[in-house]
Amino acid sequence: MFARLSLWLFLCPFVSPGGSSEGHGAGERERMALSQAEVVKQSIQEVRRSLPVFPYREDLLLAIQQHQILIIEGETGSGKTTQIPQYLMESGYNEGGMKIGCTQPRRVAAMSVAARVAQEVGVKLGNEVGYSIRFEDCTSERTVLKYMTDGMLLREFLTEPDLASYSVVIIDEAHERTLHTDILFGLIKDIARFRPDLKVLVASATLDTERFSCFFDDAPVFRIPGRRFPVDIFYTKAPEADYLEACVVSVLQIHVTQPPGDCLVFLTGQEEIETCCELLQERCRRLGSKISELLVLPIYANLPSDMQAKIFSPTPPGSRKVVVATNIAETSLTIDGIIYVIDPGFCKQKSYNARTGMESLIVTPCSRASANQRAGRAGRVAAGKCFRLYTAWAFKHEMEETTVPEIQRTNLGNVVLLLKSLGINDLIHFDFMDPPPHETLVLALEQLYALGALNHLGELTKLGRRMAELPVDPMLSKMILASEQYKCSEQVLTIAAMLSVNNSIFYRPKDKVVHADNARQNFVVPGGDHMVLLNVYTQVMIMSGYSTQWCYENFIQFRSMKRARDVREQLEGLMDRIEVEVCSSEGDSVPIRKVAGYFYHTARLSKGGYKTVKHQQTVYVHPNSSLFEEQPRWLIYHELVFTTKEFMRQVCINANSSWLLEVAPHYYKNKELEDSSSKKMPRKQGKAKEELG
Repeated sequence: MFARLSLWLFLCPFVSPGGSSEGHGAGERERMALSQAEVVKQSIQEVRRSLPVFPYREDLLLAIQQHQILIIEGETGSGKTTQIPQYLMESGYNEGGMKIGCTQPRRVAAMSVAARVAQEVGVKLGNEVGYSIRFEDCTSERTVLKYMTDGMLLREFLTEPDLASYSVVIIDEAHERTLHTDILFGLIKDIARFRPDLKVLVASATLDTERFSCFFDDAPVFRIPGRRFPVDIFYTKAPEADYLEACVVSVLQIHVTQPPGDCLVFLTGQEEIETCCELLQERCRRLGSKISELLVLPIYANLPSDMQAKIFSPTPPGSRKVVVATNIAETSLTIDGIIYVIDPGFCKQKSYNARTGMESLIVTPCSRASANQRAGRAGRVAAGKCFRLYTAWAFKHEMEETTVPEIQRTNLGNVVLLLKSLGINDLIHFDFMDPPPHETLVLALEQLYALGALNHLGELTKLGRRMAELPVDPMLSKMILASEQYKCSEQVLTIAAMLSVNNSIFYRPKDKVVHADNARQNFVVPGGDHMVLLNVYTQVMIMSGYSTQWCYENFIQFRSMKRARDVREQLEGLMDRIEVEVCSSEGDSVPIRKVAGYFYHTARLSKGGYKTVKHQQTVYVHPNSSLFEEQPRWLIYHELVFTTKEFMRQVCINANSSWLLEVAPHYYKNKELEDSSSKKMPRKQGKAKEELG
């Protein structure tokens, strides 16, 4: 009852925007006198002044002036990300062409926040305010406020080890503890010691700021009290068997029984979100005019930016908006109007097995810190309600206190290569807030040695330095560099770009499964999935001229192809920088399949199915693969994913073991890898052969 009453009290002032009837006419006349642009500007300034951070502007700027490193703690939605960089610009921290950098853990957040701030500053996105994410740079020479993913700032260390062009660096959403954020902590802490003019702000939305303060030599903490309304939390009496179905039922119950207010649902990934949206829309159609309009809007990283923007649009009168999101809406994005939150208690987490070298995205229960963060989203504009689709006992006893930092559960190959290229050789004693497992570091070093990026002393080779210049996985960068030797860089660049768009080339709508599978079959060519991807790109480019209609008819995702084209153009631009000649092997797939990058990911057919060469682990060809019904003796795979089984995704035929000797002699030279089993071998060599499958 109290929640409903407070909601009504909060909504009352907004029923009549003009205030009293006397002031309404005068206000209208003034509004008519102003141009539309000025009205928009005024409303933006009003919103800025209403944010919790605004009253603390002067105190915050004084604290930044007095301290080199400052930890800022503020509730999500308090204005940390959008307002503090603007305050710094207004205070002259960008004078003399110096830049203010603000990192975000997610690309969607970097893009949407940059667009919002550009609007508030009154400039075109890409001029004074811009963003930089992997394979997309929306900045110019005029850019002084730059939003970027934490990985992009890490790459800037390669060209500018002391970040000389930056006067302020803001590490935002630090509590998410992504892999790149943790590496940034160590590097920024180091350069701050010999660059006293560099201001470092570490912004976090949780109460774990004491850890950050201790790590940065007892840096002071500045707390911004949040505009947080009370949130009533409800638990289920018993565990839910199907949380997706429970989400759909809960949304409809809220829509029918609860007062006005938008709803936010947390799910784990794109597939779940799309399924949930379909179910909601289908049930709303069945109910027809019995219920008021329900707008169902998804938000996830791969969604096109124009569709992402829809979640920020005001809800039409008489209807309710339901935003179905990944945990991106937990902290990185603030959506106005949310009163109700539905939390199934799950998220997707990267999990890395250092023994087998397999990385998998596994749906796991989220931490208590994440659950509280999600609940907080309901209390931003009014008193809200959070419906947790798990029991109170599960919250107290089955959930971890905080999320395990990503650095402790992921493959470190890329990071080790980057740190080595920055001249940091002693990785064991690098200043990590939470050091990664020792075996994960050793495995990353071993992998880089196998690829030829490191020599036997663990030092970076010339090849390794060139590999570090490419913003892709080390095996993919080795593949691109090796393509010059085999005269097939044109084709390998295309394959690398297609592999970078996350298996989202083909789409398979539930109502047209047979048509989609037939269309996909038309693109199959001999050689494996890499050759299929190359064929798709060639067909889209030559046959259709990037026609949206042609892609639609052939069940190909046009936006994925557009992104693949952008990625390819960027990689091609970097080829010149690392002095690789772009050449073509038109019509010959052998050089492409020989290319060295993925020799480390090799599997061999044995009696019990496929086994990986390195770890003798049983693996299976993914059902979506063009080689699913074939059984070539040797395969090279792009990645191992664990869903129901250990699947090899994006596989390619590798003719025989002699190719491995040819492309990776420094790795296989002592192991006498041979196809002929009739030749008698010494005991030691036979054991090596057995190890390699």
